[in-house]
Amino acid sequence: MNFSGAKQSIKPPQRGIFPLDHDSECKPFMKKYLSCLKEEQDKHHLCRELSKNYLQCRMDRQLMASEDLDQLGFSEEAKVGSAVEYDKTKEKEGFVAGKHIDGRMKWWFQGKSSGY
Repeated sequence: MNFSGAKQSIKPPQRGIFPLDHDSECKPFMKKYLSCLKEEQDKHHLCRELSKNYLQCRMDRQLMASEDLDQLGFSEEAKVGSAVEYDKTKEKEGFVAGKHIDGRMKWWFQGKSSGY
C-alpha cells in the first residue's frame, strides 16, 4: 500500500462527460430516440426532436450541465433541411474509384527526376 503524504485532487468532469442515469429517469426518452434511429436507418436529423428531449431530460435532472440547446446544435440554423442520400448508381454500374488512372502513380515527394 502507498501511504504517501501527497493529497489527491479530484477534478470536475470534462464537458461531454456526465453521470450515468442510474435511476433510469431519462430512459424512456433514450429508448424513443434509439428506436427512431433504428426506424430511420440512423438518419439522426429525422430524430432531432427526440434527441433534444433526451438532452433536456438529462439537464432537468442534473445529469449533465445545463446549457442552451442552441449551443448544442439544436438551433434553427443548424437544422438539416433536406438530406439526399447517395444512391450508389456509379458503383452499381461497375465504377471502381481510381481504376481509370493509367500508368504508374508518382507521389509528391518523388518529383520528376526520381526515376520512378
